Amino acid sequence: MPQQKRIAIIGAGIAGLCAAGYAKRAGYDVDVYEMGSVPGGLAINWKRGDYTFETCIHWLLGSNPGSEFRSWWRELFDIDEIKFHDPEEYSSIESENGASLTIYRDVERMERELLSKAPEDEIEIRNLANAIRRFSRIDLPANFELNFQNIVKMAKLLPHLREMSRWSQITLAQYGKRYENPLLRKFFGESSISELSAIAIVFSLVWMNQKDGGYPIGGSTSFILPIAERLVALGGRIHYKAKVKSILVKDDRAIGLELSDGKRVYADWIISAADGHATIYEMLAGRYLDKKLDAIYRDFKAFPSYIQVSFGIKDDGAGLLNRLKAQPEYLTLILNSPMDIDPETRCAQLSLRFFHFDPTFAPEGKLTVTCFIATENFEYWTSLRTNDPNFYRSEKSRIASAVLQKLESRLPGISTQVEETDISSPATVIRYTGNWRGSMEGWLLTPKTGPKPLSMKLPGLQGFRMIGQWIAPGGGIPSGLMTGRAVVRELTKRDGIAWPS
Repeated sequence: MPQQKRIAIIGAGIAGLCAAGYAKRAGYDVDVYEMGSVPGGLAINWKRGDYTFETCIHWLLGSNPGSEFRSWWRELFDIDEIKFHDPEEYSSIESENGASLTIYRDVERMERELLSKAPEDEIEIRNLANAIRRFSRIDLPANFELNFQNIVKMAKLLPHLREMSRWSQITLAQYGKRYENPLLRKFFGESSISELSAIAIVFSLVWMNQKDGGYPIGGSTSFILPIAERLVALGGRIHYKAKVKSILVKDDRAIGLELSDGKRVYADWIISAADGHATIYEMLAGRYLDKKLDAIYRDFKAFPSYIQVSFGIKDDGAGLLNRLKAQPEYLTLILNSPMDIDPETRCAQLSLRFFHFDPTFAPEGKLTVTCFIATENFEYWTSLRTNDPNFYRSEKSRIASAVLQKLESRLPGISTQVEETDISSPATVIRYTGNWRGSMEGWLLTPKTGPKPLSMKLPGLQGFRMIGQWIAPGGGIPSGLMTGRAVVRELTKRDGIAWPS
């Protein structure tokens, strides 16, 4: 009987957990090494007193019971146990002066709303709505595997490739300039990710229209914990507080890992689901790197980092909770005057989430509210935390107070009802996840990167693969599932192992 092959996986984020789950189902001996004390990486929420604060999930591809992604999630955990919330709104956009409009998930309703609020942009609104309708009829391949099913899907996709290419070659900044309405112009073209290809937001709206982007009640842990628990139940092992210092290589083949405590472990295959820059330039010391890959890490645009301000708010007995529950679930608040965040960041809009749709995040009579603010200036925050921790805390408090002031203007009385305040910064992201530059999702999908994943292999290195958001432009939860599944499918073929049914 052949000896069971061993896989060592770096990182217990969504990509690492998915790869581990599939590898264990295929019969490999699996160990996952995680620098933190809990699974999930960036897909995480945490408790503060009575409140839960979420930093990742807005929606999950695969919430539609009939989608291909749903069937893949079922291979890893019982996703049918999750209760999904399907909101009517994708996002509400409001100015401090009271102007507002709503991007609905249903394309017909979205079109009617935008035409009524921005009739001056009728041509572009109809172009967007028609693109969503056409693309909603397409059954997109969920991966790049060359198989009969995908060949059939690609054949049906051919008539739409030219239009998809047009959307892919324009950034949100360029697309936003097509609108006259100031709210639409700012929403599309003046966000923190304005270099993102417009195709990304079009397909986000396509998935919403197909009802395949619901929010899982319980947030990130609603699916992260079941995946980790299923892995352990099958005999896989997750080693927490086990930071990988280096990848061991012999004769240009990865053979194991050296942990930060000096311990060495060995395996037949090494898979890194960790930060791409740290993997290539630190764990492998830049030894397996060609000019093309080096140029990618020098020239490609990563998602920005962020500051998140979270509040736990109690009712005041005079209707505050009802007013909170009447707020949009996702609100983009356009500011009259930009807010100073750090020496290189002035914020022109706030992304607010009122979690009245998730009853697990606060007990009866209380509510969680979060505010997301993007910043590229990760070095400022990491340096501040290290060199001047008192001022670091003061700066975080300053921003939290400024956000609360905006909420007070909108909901008078809210500032006196705050029971918990939590502020995370780019330094927090780097400390807990090791993500390069504190990025929220790896590579930004831009006209330059294109949608095709980077290679899972490194030039000249055998026995090693990379997965996750640093090989899949656009990042996000889907990239973890797609690349985790794809890498194990490849390894099973190489090792002559049957794919688990």
